[in-house]
Amino acid sequence: MPDTRMSRRAAVAVLGAVAGWAASPLRAAVEAASAGPTPAFIDALIGRMTLEEKAGQLSLMAAAWGGGAAATLNPPGGAVSFDAQIEDAVAGRLTGVFNGGGAEMARRMQTAVMRRSRLKIPLMFAADVIHGHRTIFPIPVGEVASFDPDLAERTARAAAFEASGAGIDWTFAPMVDIARDQRWGRAMEGAGEDVLLGRLFAAARVRGFQGRGLASDEAVMACAKHFAAYGAAEAGLDYSTVDISERTLREVYFPPFQQAFAAGAASTMASFNEIAGTPSTANHWLLTDILRDEWGFGGIVVSDYTGDEELIAHGVAVDGRDAARLAFLAGVDISMQSGLYRLHLPGLVRDSAVPEALVDQSVRRVLRVKAALGLFDNPFLRIDPKREAARSRRPESLALAREAACKSIVLLKNDGDLLPLAKSSQIALIGPFASGQHDLIGGWCVYGDDKQAIDLASGMRGAGGVVTTTAGSDVDAPLDGGIEAALAAARAADVVVLAIGESQEMAGEAQSRTAIVVPAAQQALAEAVAAVGKPMVVLLKNGRALALSGAVRDARAIVVTWQLGSQSGAAMADILYGAVGPSGRLPVSFPFESGQEPYHYDHKATGRPAPAGPRQPYKAQYREAPNAALYPFGHGLTYGRIAYADLALDSPTLAWDGTIAITANVRNNGARRAEEVVQLYIHDRADSVTRPVRELKAFSRIALEPGEVRTVRFALRRADLEFVGPALKPTVSPGWFDVWVAPSAQAGGVKGEFRLVRT
Repeated sequence: MPDTRMSRRAAVAVLGAVAGWAASPLRAAVEAASAGPTPAFIDALIGRMTLEEKAGQLSLMAAAWGGGAAATLNPPGGAVSFDAQIEDAVAGRLTGVFNGGGAEMARRMQTAVMRRSRLKIPLMFAADVIHGHRTIFPIPVGEVASFDPDLAERTARAAAFEASGAGIDWTFAPMVDIARDQRWGRAMEGAGEDVLLGRLFAAARVRGFQGRGLASDEAVMACAKHFAAYGAAEAGLDYSTVDISERTLREVYFPPFQQAFAAGAASTMASFNEIAGTPSTANHWLLTDILRDEWGFGGIVVSDYTGDEELIAHGVAVDGRDAARLAFLAGVDISMQSGLYRLHLPGLVRDSAVPEALVDQSVRRVLRVKAALGLFDNPFLRIDPKREAARSRRPESLALAREAACKSIVLLKNDGDLLPLAKSSQIALIGPFASGQHDLIGGWCVYGDDKQAIDLASGMRGAGGVVTTTAGSDVDAPLDGGIEAALAAARAADVVVLAIGESQEMAGEAQSRTAIVVPAAQQALAEAVAAVGKPMVVLLKNGRALALSGAVRDARAIVVTWQLGSQSGAAMADILYGAVGPSGRLPVSFPFESGQEPYHYDHKATGRPAPAGPRQPYKAQYREAPNAALYPFGHGLTYGRIAYADLALDSPTLAWDGTIAITANVRNNGARRAEEVVQLYIHDRADSVTRPVRELKAFSRIALEPGEVRTVRFALRRADLEFVGPALKPTVSPGWFDVWVAPSAQAGGVKGEFRLVRT
């Protein structure tokens, strides 16, 4: 066990006023990442620090004693030993490490620092806890398919509970980048293409990670990333150029960050990409003028992995010293992994290239965050190996993982009510994801383990199903005799369940794709199996939207299962056999063709919109596909039969400072209980800036018993209609608006209109 008594006494002896700080109302201000006053002990401590120690507080490195998949995701580099890293920490050359080996690693490092370092400043331990720690939840974009921000808050809370038990103070999550090009691999890590969903899930995840307060031993500090517009990379190529208008930044890409900061996120991460020629890591306008001066953000800014060093390759820095100067003066407080700050900041200050007052300001922010995390009160607050084991994969966490996985599954198609399956049916489970302890938990998992997850075959058999399994093909290549074995299995079965799609390595950082399709070997398998003529259910494993074709597109039932985490197979079985009804909705549009990307439902009409019906010349259209989605944003079926009717508005006009109420009746005409996500869309017919064909403004999850009718109510105010105008301020003009209450962004649902009037 850590010697916490000695460590606290040592810290108090050096800092003196920590006890007063612990009881101070300033703690709450710091937890909210405000720019309020700094407690006196922090300024006194800064006054005793050398330049080298200050630079150390602004330097974060990958843990030499890495945890789980850390070495694969973020190689530590330099072959630094754990003992050498401890000596760096004792010498004040580190503020902390990330993706480390758990509570025992943290205990050893913190003990050394609190016993032997000159200033006894506690280390801060960070990690990529993206969609779970040991218990793994669905990948973030999959979880957003639940349209349930409360669920995301609960899964983030469970992840924080486990991670904080393992000595982790800070998570590099949530990713709040809007992703409108599904070729981009990191679409799997965010909240999809819609701004409203992005805002709601950003705030929910921050609340979940940070809990009731950062000083709790069950909380971790959230990091809203990647600031900014990382998801807008040209052609969906990771790390690539972004060149978009400031108006688009403010209307589409900034709002989820603003919502995360409003929810209390105390840190943010600069993005790899450039914006209009200036890399974010060197962008003073972005990191200082906007983030700090305009928005008043008082937390810390960390570079992404070697993001400051990459300014050299970008072509804006001549060498490491220049890169450190540019990043620091732009507003990056902490350099991750490059080591450039500890190498160059002291010399830059001595040469008057960087003001020491700015260095002190960044150190002050870092120490304030450490104080808010409770580390000056108790450097071992989250470090306890026994507690780490006790919190890991508890029954309630695994139950939540199963609930989240079920709610994330989206039923795209169910012709002839093929689903749910009868447990007496003989099922031929075919495909590279049919069975086996692989590709279950999803990408960006440092501490999760496929071997601890439930695969599809086990889940179906555990539910009482009669199942045979055949791989048929590998993910990217045919298997010798694979198709022949699959055909034999299909002929002997009542129903084929085809488990195909993307491996978890195909989606994530640096995993951009030129064609977002089912890999060729699996498509060939699907064509061959479909030719047998048995009813076929396609289970898609995917980290992004896909363009479906041929036998996959034409299957009687199609289910999007994303990458579902620890309870993957059990949740899929719940849906397939009807123990749980599908309720997920697409947070991303599935296009007809890859060439439509970037595609998002809230696109503009253009001056020559293509009308419905026969193709007309000189319209905004493709030769090969409509300007629409095969399966649109918001789409998802249930096992009920849902009908929309009776749209009503309480007034034909919305007063400038008033509210308009909108209602619709939603009926379940089916024989099974259903959970419907009722969605409210608007269209501003004419304004100072062209507006999207539809915009999601609200949604409501409702449960409907067979035959039940519910009246769903929404309310809109002028503020809900506002957008970022030509002057880069919120605005809206009086005029006419279309309104839909519908089951997706392309569905007709029920439609009305109202007029906004200035009173």
